Amino acid sequence: MGKFERIYHDLARDIDEGKYGVGDLLPSEKKLTEKYNVSRETARKALAILTDRGYIQRIMGKGSLVIDHKRYSIPVSSLVSYKEFAESASRDTQTELVELEDALLPHVPFQALTDGSVEQVPVTHIMRVRHMDGAPAIIDHDYIIKSVVAEIPREVAEDSLYHYFEGELGLSIVSSAKQITIEQATPNDAKYLNLHAGEYVAVTTSITVLEDGTAFQYTISRHRADKFRYLDFAHRRQEIPVSE
Repeated sequence: MGKFERIYHDLARDIDEGKYGVGDLLPSEKKLTEKYNVSRETARKALAILTDRGYIQRIMGKGSLVIDHKRYSIPVSSLVSYKEFAESASRDTQTELVELEDALLPHVPFQALTDGSVEQVPVTHIMRVRHMDGAPAIIDHDYIIKSVVAEIPREVAEDSLYHYFEGELGLSIVSSAKQITIEQATPNDAKYLNLHAGEYVAVTTSITVLEDGTAFQYTISRHRADKFRYLDFAHRRQEIPVSE
């Protein structure tokens, strides 16, 4: 574990355990550098992770203010596996494997992310329910193209697909196109996420691509809307002067 990760985990634990409550200020960068004997850049990096995870808000001239983080914070622009997200969020998690089967890629859910050229091709369909802190929070449907990954062992589906793809198969995963919509819960959502009629889910649809441009993983992730927030950082593009 790196120094900035240690600082992050220590502060996140202190917030979770109530040492710092909502509205409190965390120790300054200067105090963190003195306590952990690190550079300001290292302390700043730890605080940036806390910001990404929804623990704090950086306020100019005041410092790092603890905010309400009851919802799990998912960074929209980062490409991470569920296992990596859960570990970084320091949550107690469990994966329930519901389906592992041969299927055809469903066309309609992914059409908006492509030029309409998605075809019904042979895939391995994996349905998993993610439990966080003892409660069901996410239903994941993953469709893995068989021409890229022929078979997926059950123990892999129950653990981490990305560890298997990158660590054992040597695949180079580089990017993912995502779309997020809010939809009324289906009977299947109600069954697996303990929802009631009229409640909503946040649905992330994504297509993940390898280094050579091959789209190999199609995912529909259905989140309890009351359990998550989605974080991103936007940079204002500077207009390029046009010479006359």
